[in-house]
Amino acid sequence: MAFDSFHDFVNALDKVGELKRISQPVATELEITEIADREMKLPSGGKALLIEKPTVNGVVSPFPVAINTMGSYKRMAMSLGANSVDEAATELGALMKAKPPTSFREAIKLLGQALDLRHAKPKIVKDGPCKEVVHLVESRESRVESWPKAPDISKVGTPGPGVRADAPAARPYQNQLPTLLNLPIQKCWPLDGGRFITLPCVVTKDPDTGERNVGMYRIQIYDDRTTGMHWQLQKVGARHGRRYYETGTRMPVAIFIGGDPVFTFAATAPLPDGLDEFLLAGYLRKKSVELVKCETNDLEVPANADFVIEGYVDPKEPLREEGPFGDHTGYYTLPEPYPVFHVTAITHRKDAVYPATIVGMPPMEDFYIGGASVKLFLPILKMNFPEIVDIALPAEGVFHNLVFVSIKKSYPMQAYKIMHGLWGMGQMMFTKYIVVVDDDVDVHNTREVLFRLCANTDPQRDSIFTKGPADVLDHATSEMAIGSKLGIDATKKLPGEGFKRPWPPVIKMDGAVKAKVEQLMKG
Repeated sequence: MAFDSFHDFVNALDKVGELKRISQPVATELEITEIADREMKLPSGGKALLIEKPTVNGVVSPFPVAINTMGSYKRMAMSLGANSVDEAATELGALMKAKPPTSFREAIKLLGQALDLRHAKPKIVKDGPCKEVVHLVESRESRVESWPKAPDISKVGTPGPGVRADAPAARPYQNQLPTLLNLPIQKCWPLDGGRFITLPCVVTKDPDTGERNVGMYRIQIYDDRTTGMHWQLQKVGARHGRRYYETGTRMPVAIFIGGDPVFTFAATAPLPDGLDEFLLAGYLRKKSVELVKCETNDLEVPANADFVIEGYVDPKEPLREEGPFGDHTGYYTLPEPYPVFHVTAITHRKDAVYPATIVGMPPMEDFYIGGASVKLFLPILKMNFPEIVDIALPAEGVFHNLVFVSIKKSYPMQAYKIMHGLWGMGQMMFTKYIVVVDDDVDVHNTREVLFRLCANTDPQRDSIFTKGPADVLDHATSEMAIGSKLGIDATKKLPGEGFKRPWPPVIKMDGAVKAKVEQLMKG
């Protein structure tokens, strides 16, 4: 299903018991992080949290903060409008495998798949809820139809974990125009360089082709009208930026927050460069994404977004240090120079909810988002590598540091073919360790993979080192964005791979005996 606002998504979570409401004032400085971190570390990701009275410098914001909303398999599936992530992956996989029909029955089936795609293309509309409140920063002009009321707390439950019982009453929010300084933007960790928007969808366009990209790059708040723009050098937004820097012309940028939660997923999905993320969003939500033109530039953003921050990057301006930031690696990213984003307008819904997340020592909410990406795009990987059975990114690998792959092996050195193939595909180029196992191994069971790794490998024979691009956020590499990689073949060895002895079978009980014992145990 499609959600018309993030508020609707939060209500849907509430109806199925996936939401905890926190009614006491909670500071956006560190306190929200401590509450969310405790919740994310609970089994299966805990619950989503709605902080109904977030405070900014002691002042209650009219905008509640929602966090950990996609931090479980169930909530991740709900954000995709599916009963399960596997269901969404199966639908996309069927579409990718579609072939010309050979019978009337197949034709009807393909027609149904084609109708699903009728909503994929976004459409432009004249106005939308994201413009219910408009503040033009540069001109100091504003259009405020009505300032949002304080959150409705009539259905508030008991306070969540981490809220001080003696928390002082916060000062009431004074009516004022929205700025980067009074939105409920978090300072997540003690050594962070400031406040950071943690779920921003950043819209840019290729100045040559006009192709749009929606990426997710953290945004550090410098003051009321400037931020850092942390797009790493391998990201599409950075590629767009380099073209503007080459021509010396201002680069229009738009940041939107909230709206349908599928937008957040699409912004993080490993789509090929040039493929519009709004196409994926429209397909998943089975409804066209309605886009509205920004107030101060020609970019388009979802009409149902909760917040939109418009602006530009000036290539003639010196870079500015951004960070430190407590990152998904579990360590702080140290300061580095990045472009400065200048705000020209801030618009939002009257009933806006501010979606946020935190990253840090795993497991965190991003583990479930990354896991959904792997499942959704596994059918595409299988088109290139049909021997792949499954792929897992363990939480301890913080997305791409560690990848487990199971394959149906049929010839010597096939595991190495898979390693090199994956390292050459999109963001998999950042993977430091790839472990390949046989098709009878559950790659989502880390204990099972480690057993095969230790049992089936000779370290020198079954390992390969190579070099390639590294994640800019990886602090362990000797040089930024350059590093080495290790592949380990933990599959059963074939004679053609230099193994001359018989390979022993895995210990398993006889099936008939297991069935008989199961019956005895029931008695």
